[in-house]
Amino acid sequence: MTMESELFAAEEGAPPAAPPLAERLRPRSLEQMTGQEHLLGPTGTLTRALNERNLPSSILWGPPGTGKTTCARLLAEALQSDFRALSAVMSGVKELKAILAVAARQRKQGHNTLVFIDEIHRYNKAQQDALLHAVEDGTVVFIGATTENPSFEVIGPLLSRCLVLRFDPLNEAAQGQILERALRDDAEMAALRIELDEGVRRRLFAHAAGDARRLLNALDMAAHQVKPDKSGVRRIRSEDIDRALQGRSYLYDKQGDAHYDNISAFIKSVRASDPDAAIYYMVRILEAGEDPLFIARRLVILASEDIGNAAPNGLVLATAAFDAVHRVGMPEAAIILAQATTYLASCPKSNASYMALMNAKEDLNRLGPQPVPLHLRNPVTRLMKEEQYGEGYQYAHDHEGGFAGMECLPEKLKDRIYYHPTDRGQENAIKERLEAWWEKRRSKK
Repeated sequence: MTMESELFAAEEGAPPAAPPLAERLRPRSLEQMTGQEHLLGPTGTLTRALNERNLPSSILWGPPGTGKTTCARLLAEALQSDFRALSAVMSGVKELKAILAVAARQRKQGHNTLVFIDEIHRYNKAQQDALLHAVEDGTVVFIGATTENPSFEVIGPLLSRCLVLRFDPLNEAAQGQILERALRDDAEMAALRIELDEGVRRRLFAHAAGDARRLLNALDMAAHQVKPDKSGVRRIRSEDIDRALQGRSYLYDKQGDAHYDNISAFIKSVRASDPDAAIYYMVRILEAGEDPLFIARRLVILASEDIGNAAPNGLVLATAAFDAVHRVGMPEAAIILAQATTYLASCPKSNASYMALMNAKEDLNRLGPQPVPLHLRNPVTRLMKEEQYGEGYQYAHDHEGGFAGMECLPEKLKDRIYYHPTDRGQENAIKERLEAWWEKRRSKK
């Protein structure tokens, strides 16, 4: 026997590798699915659709490990439909059209087909277009799964033909149920005699972050790395969980929902004057690998848009922070961002400057550019002087207090007020000064 044949003989004689724990624990019925009560509970959307035998084509939208693929397969079983699955990463129009052709023939024979496309957001417009007719005429029930916002990633015609169903990250209660089922019902896990205290469970749930697959993978790896004690029990500790996963992996796609959700939460926390929440989201964004200059740039914008003249030093500090982050780089740049974030979150807030900008733009769009008053025009030539350019102009410094009270707006916009300073922070002094200077104009508002 040659060496090659001996190797193949050894492979043929070896027992097949056991499937991963996550696959062994995959629910075998909709009743076994954990979480997503709003969809699969007694009054859930999908439960009602199944009871009525009227499942619409749908987009299952949510983070990884929340049961989207399993749900699609079990829905097909519940409806006694032929289940055809495609991955948008591995397939194209050719494979899709072949499945749709078979489904059309089966439909004529009275058989239904459920076509499941994982990561539907990976299909381009032409590929998604290929589904439209089959979905429209009921040749297939289409179920697409995506981690991305379908509003942006699924074409309008297909989206309008589908029900969008949101899958939420699994909460701790749901994760706890999955963990207990793994320890109790899986023969291999039960044989290992695993023990986890409450602190370790919370650590495991934190690592999983609502992802059942990640939860079970972490448990499986940790369980096989821990040695049993004298009584044969494997006691998993928090550090075992950390070691098994070699650190934490955050869901944060720079082009996807997680990116926009976290940045939005960060900015809105600063705007809401909550430095604690702002710091949390800042750390979360940085740990996920975001460019610190992106965060610094957002803070510069916020300093004007949401703080403005209520604390004008905010813009100075934000701009200085941007420059410092650029010069220093990570990891020390995080300290600079933390200072800027906490300062801006703690500042009094005013969007009066931003609203003045928007109000002025609105008038410009509504009325068009109005003629500049003659007294504000510079009489550079003799003709301009003859046309009365500059006539009536009042030099502010010739008047007491440096204020002349001269009207500068075009005639059609006379006495229009765009800037409404608040009474918060340093802007209150601006408000009082403008009300004293422009008492007549501001008394009309």
